[in-house]
Amino acid sequence: MESPVVMPDGGLSPCVIKVVGVGGGGSNAVDRMMETRVEGVEFWAVNTDAQALGRSKAKGARVLNIGSDVTRGLGAGGMPEIGRKAAEESRAEVAAMVAGSDLCFVTSGMGGGTGSGAAPVVAEVAKESGALTVGVVTKPFGFEGRRRMSQATAAISELKKNVDTVIVVSNDKLLEIIPANTPVERAFAVADDILRQGVVGISEIIVRPGLINVDFADVRSVMGNAGTALMGIGTGTGKTRAEDAAAAAISSPLLDSPIDRATGIVFNIIGGRDMTLQEINAAAEVIYDSVDPNANIIFGALVDDTIDDDSVSITVLATGFKLDDVMDETEADFGRLKPTAAAVKASYEDIPDGGKSNMGTEEDIPDFLRGLKRR
Repeated sequence: MESPVVMPDGGLSPCVIKVVGVGGGGSNAVDRMMETRVEGVEFWAVNTDAQALGRSKAKGARVLNIGSDVTRGLGAGGMPEIGRKAAEESRAEVAAMVAGSDLCFVTSGMGGGTGSGAAPVVAEVAKESGALTVGVVTKPFGFEGRRRMSQATAAISELKKNVDTVIVVSNDKLLEIIPANTPVERAFAVADDILRQGVVGISEIIVRPGLINVDFADVRSVMGNAGTALMGIGTGTGKTRAEDAAAAAISSPLLDSPIDRATGIVFNIIGGRDMTLQEINAAAEVIYDSVDPNANIIFGALVDDTIDDDSVSITVLATGFKLDDVMDETEADFGRLKPTAAAVKASYEDIPDGGKSNMGTEEDIPDFLRGLKRR
């Protein structure tokens, strides 16, 4: 007689992952994530602007209009205090939304009213529910004005109090890496896509079964109460593809903090059936040489049958940084590791609703964005 198969309540993927986009920027990021949807991940768009939520609902995300009494569904008017009051008014609905989640991403474009005011409240409720709570947010472009930047800085400080880990991307750094002729709408689309890369990259580490699996407990051991995090995705092709992918992943030019010697690392390498053990070892050595010798390192490997070229991609999540305000960012250990030409040979595929012609020729596309290849 065969013994019964014991199955956890959540089925083969018992980890419950929810992604909550707060405000206009966060909802736009969720819309983009729906286009590269990860199985087993639940997507929510939260906003004070009821009309704006219609687009997210049409793409398949669940929606929550917060603060109906405070804002009457008309938005927060760029005032974080209104966004905070709206979230507090709808705190019970927010709690119901995040209930049962093991991992909750709170993503937002900081600087406006709803994202800046409501995201810290949503994160607080998620963390109170027992979920590992990760903030993935952007800081505004400089041309958006000092007020928005000031509001964003204050909001990120508040958010850090209510999350286990926060990944901050500075939109201003996009100006350094995208072509000068990039239209403003396209630039904002790239900023949204960076948020997508962060959330999808971490989720895939957990939900995609691999040759060497990384489970949720592994991720929690690195990200729990870890503070600021670095998340990078790199792609490599050719003879040194694995090392190049690792170097591209940990260079992360869009991340906002100068960092030195991470003490917690989760990294996942994905390649086709021709990926060798020697390549995995070479990529690991690139990462090991850049972090604290005593770092807690969790490693996963996945053979993806859908990869039909010679590319290898690596997702790296690093935490436990020693922040150094004196060190210039270009002098940080991760900053020294720049992607090579081989690492970024793969083109950055077109973001929907935007033409590739807007990004110029292949030579015009910056190294980092050419390395961000959609899987």
